[in-house]
Amino acid sequence: MIPLKDTIPSREKPFMTWFIIIANVLVFLFQVSLPPEAAQEFVYRYGFIPEKFSRALSYGLITGISYSIWPIICSMFMHGSWMHLISNMWSLWLFGDNVEDRVGHFRFLIFYLLSGFSAAYTHWFFNANSLVAVVGASGAIAGVMGAYFLMFPLSSIVTLIPIGFIPLFVNIPAVFYLGLWFLSQVSSGILELFGPVFGSGIAWWAHIGGFLFGMLAINFFKKKYRRYNNFFDDEIFYYRYY
Repeated sequence: MIPLKDTIPSREKPFMTWFIIIANVLVFLFQVSLPPEAAQEFVYRYGFIPEKFSRALSYGLITGISYSIWPIICSMFMHGSWMHLISNMWSLWLFGDNVEDRVGHFRFLIFYLLSGFSAAYTHWFFNANSLVAVVGASGAIAGVMGAYFLMFPLSSIVTLIPIGFIPLFVNIPAVFYLGLWFLSQVSSGILELFGPVFGSGIAWWAHIGGFLFGMLAINFFKKKYRRYNNFFDDEIFYYRYY
């Protein structure tokens, strides 16, 4: 399934979503411009490595958290391949504009970064001794998806389902689409605890942690009810019941 667009229009230009996408693209272009060995060193130096964080924590919680801030921020803007970058930025483009619309530009950036931190720490909890550098915006984007899941239950995702050479376009309810995605991350994360699984290079628990943070924290970032005079159906549902 390839998500193409959603059915919720934006009210304002998603400047912060654009900024995050541009920043990710520029960082990746810099990565691919480096020689192979330098590129690997760049990832190892600036990516988030759970084992290094564990060692920093041995000197105290404040030391560990202080150490982790810069690597986690850097890792959110780095990617391992063109497909990694494109899939993440497409998801951010698809879901980010609506969430930014409802929380405001600056608060969206804070929410996005905090989602990334939650994702990184969740990944560390289940992979504390891993020496593999974690890179990618997917954990932070999962937080955006979690917020979208809660805020827009009546939205639909226009999805392309290729059946052989025949393109089939289907409107899938966002609750079902994102709910199924989240369950797939949970199942894969649980299976990975018992051994390697297909796609074991994916930080499943980072996605889970980011998504849950997005659901739980978005209520603290949303604009106040009185700031809205006209509502889409989804907004009425969200602001009345959340």
